[in-house]
Order: sequence, then structure tokens, then C-alpha cells
Amino acid sequence: MFVKWCELNGVSACPASPASVACFVTDCASLGMSRLWPAVQDISRMHVSLGLADPTLGGAAASAISAIAAIPPPRSWPGPFKQRFAALPYDIQLHLAAHEAQRERALRRAQNEAAAARQKLAAFETETKEGKIDGNEAATRDQN
Repeated sequence: MFVKWCELNGVSACPASPASVACFVTDCASLGMSRLWPAVQDISRMHVSLGLADPTLGGAAASAISAIAAIPPPRSWPGPFKQRFAALPYDIQLHLAAHEAQRERALRRAQNEAAAARQKLAAFETETKEGKIDGNEAATRDQN
């Protein structure tokens, strides 16, 4: 797919520049990431197998892919790292986003469990205090 696009646009498919990969990604955005990402991986494999630099990593190509994928950076990351998230390869962004979602679910579950435990403890303490007050009043009455 990339080779045909390069022929139509008069650019070199191999070695490809990161800018031409970015243009390819932008032009083919309507295909969606499910079809576009395998094509980008093919570009990467072709270059790496020939011992050439991978034009799909970082820079313009990664930014173009990131713009289409629109995966938000992890909320827990500090601001400067959130900005660098877009430069990561798409598959790494997917992994990090899934990991972050799993981490947040586990954190929410732990917070909910802790809140439930606090409520049970408060109810137990209330029962215990009421039981001691009632028991002390009954003991005082029995002594009189």
C-alpha cells in the first residue's frame, strides 16, 4: 500500500523519509488504524530488514499516527511526559493506555474496598459504644 502511495506521489518508498511516512499516514487516515497500522509496520520491517533506519519511529511519522489514533496520555503522567507520549509508537501507546486503565480500575476498586471497610469499622465502633453505654447503665441500675 505504501509503495503504491509513493509511486502516486513521486517519493521514494525505500529509503523512505519520516516526512513521507507522515504524509502517507495523514493521506490514508480514512482507512482507520486497524488497516493503517499494519501498513506502517510493513514500512518499518522493510527498512529494518535492509539495515536502514526506521522512518516510522518518533518524529513526524509518530506524531501523524498519534493524531489519528487519538490515544490520550496516561492521566498519572506529569505534564512534560504527556507531551512526549505522542512521539511513542502506536503499539506502545496502546499498551500504556491499557495498562493505565487497568491500574486505575485496580486503584478505584481498592479505594472502594477501603471505604467499605471504614464504614464497617465506624458501624462496629458505634455498636460497641452503644453496647457499653447500655451495659453500664444496666449495671448501675442493678447495683442500686
